[in-house]
Amino acid sequence: MLHSGKNSKMKFFAKAYMRQCIPSWLSRRLLRRELLQLEKRNDREDILRRVDYYCKLTPETPYNREDFIRQAVSIKDQPVIQPKVYYFDAMDTARYFDRHYRWVLKAGDVADLQSVPTILKSRPIGDNNHCSVVLNLNKVRHFLFVNDSKAWRDKRDVAIFRGDVGNPKDGNVKPNRVVFMNRWYGHPLIDAASIDYIEGHPEWQKEKLTIGEHLDYKFVMSLEGNDVASNLKWVMSSNSIAVTPRLTCETWFMEGTLIPNYHYIEVKPDFSDLEERLTYYIQHPEEAEAIIRHAHEYVAQFQDKKRERLISLLVLKKYFDITNSSL
Repeated sequence: MLHSGKNSKMKFFAKAYMRQCIPSWLSRRLLRRELLQLEKRNDREDILRRVDYYCKLTPETPYNREDFIRQAVSIKDQPVIQPKVYYFDAMDTARYFDRHYRWVLKAGDVADLQSVPTILKSRPIGDNNHCSVVLNLNKVRHFLFVNDSKAWRDKRDVAIFRGDVGNPKDGNVKPNRVVFMNRWYGHPLIDAASIDYIEGHPEWQKEKLTIGEHLDYKFVMSLEGNDVASNLKWVMSSNSIAVTPRLTCETWFMEGTLIPNYHYIEVKPDFSDLEERLTYYIQHPEEAEAIIRHAHEYVAQFQDKKRERLISLLVLKKYFDITNSSL
């Protein structure tokens, strides 16, 4: 458990509680200085492009203002939401702003559209998600990158999947993962297993693997669950290749901008072509390695912590400028 390769939640919470000891007035005084960094950067246009991607709101975006006012709370009155990681990540950015600004903050895996401007971790991919404003929430779980020293050609010619398939008894079935398991469990080219007991399919259950153990395989299945696949980010930073059907949800990672068969290998929603796709790339290693290079180039844009903080501040500033202008 201590060596799974994932981020430490203990470290995350220790830092979060320490930040709460910083006087809020001090953070607010630093906001102008933080935002001035934008004018000094050579990548200013790219930063603004990302800000507009996360927050698509404009003054003309239609939504019911009365509904927003009814649902919104001020930063100073924001209750702790569960899971707490969402609260701490959101407040880490919000502490720089006027405590009387009002927002709607939503925790958890969100895969539906919002009717009023809402701060959240995930949203459906598409052109009609303007009220779903993305911040990097629950990043201790979702934002993880790896240093993979093993070359793709030295890995096993197998696709690995370990994940929560969901249990009908608990009402938490992940239909796409059930389809995948029913079709490919036991196939020699695919090492597929559930990390939990599944009623009716006890043979599906196997022990969890560490991230390092996943990296012995050329392909890692990255299957959406309640919203996005939490492993997609670290897979794309590795020398293995993510394999998934067309993505439907996105987070701070901007999954909606990923290009199939350029950043990852795309398969059909019913997984019927999975064996064919894996075999193709095993037989064409140069094309596989090109996908890995493209994935690494994509991941690189998220690895400058100061830049990511600036983008977060600009996203929230845009949100408040539009939603709080007439309150």
